[in-house]
Amino acid sequence: MSRVVEAIRAFPGLTGPGVVAVSGGADSVALLRGLLDAGARPLTVAHFHHQLRGAESDADEAFVRELAASLGVPFARGSADVRAAAAGDNLEATARRLRYDWLASLGGDWVATGHTADDQAETVLHRIIRGTGLQGLRGIAVGRNVAPAVHLVRPLLIVTRAEVLDYLTELGQPFREDATNSDPAFTRNRIRHELLPLLKTFNPAVVDVLGRLARQADEAHRVIAEEATRVLTEANRPRAGNLYVLDAETMALRPDYLVREVFRTVWAALGWPMDGMTADHWQRLVGIVRGNPVSADFPGGVHVRRVGRVVQLGRRE
Repeated sequence: MSRVVEAIRAFPGLTGPGVVAVSGGADSVALLRGLLDAGARPLTVAHFHHQLRGAESDADEAFVRELAASLGVPFARGSADVRAAAAGDNLEATARRLRYDWLASLGGDWVATGHTADDQAETVLHRIIRGTGLQGLRGIAVGRNVAPAVHLVRPLLIVTRAEVLDYLTELGQPFREDATNSDPAFTRNRIRHELLPLLKTFNPAVVDVLGRLARQADEAHRVIAEEATRVLTEANRPRAGNLYVLDAETMALRPDYLVREVFRTVWAALGWPMDGMTADHWQRLVGIVRGNPVSADFPGGVHVRRVGRVVQLGRRE
């Protein structure tokens, strides 16, 4: 049995109507064929047109539409002018947000994407290069909610890209190649085509090693996150107008790593932007809890200050 089909059959939760995101590339095409071979039905093939690559993007859409028709699977198309929507912000992050919002709107119980073990390894390496901590080492999540009743799943996260290509070769199934995936101007492409092959000369199993590191980091982070939730419950105080208030003395008794995680939990709960938050920013919050400094401004217009026994957090209007 193909490793692709094997991984999908072993993946929990693929019951009920599902949506499979298909770009036309090898990974997503293998995911679609694997889901069908594994008996996951009913399915909807979902293709999102980002309006970024002109005729090449149009050809991708046509390929996916024809593939869905040939397999007898309903096809759904989404589209957005991602560059205009980004308005100078991170293009990749904007594309991902728009794509996932649309996928979640299609009505499936779950949405599957074709991320592989190689994607996981590349993500972990990318984050290490950028200076990540434990949270970033978790890499790509196996699953997460993209809407209250819709779960995003990645059944191929333990399958290598080589195994994906072997499966498609066995099926005689063509796929599309995205020319931007070879552009060395993108750091991820240099990691994929230069760094990862070099690391394999030191350890041929480096993709598996990095995947295991991500899983272990996720396990450790879950423990920290659960403890941070308990601390936040203990430290939470009634709001002062629009200000979120925490008891500084309660948090000051905890180690730095736990205080940082409490603030991450607050940021996420309040929907404050986290992309611009660096390791220095999170550590500065620990300093405010301990009284040095007593206040600071953070990305997204967030201001935090210590006043007596409490820490007040809010966004400037």
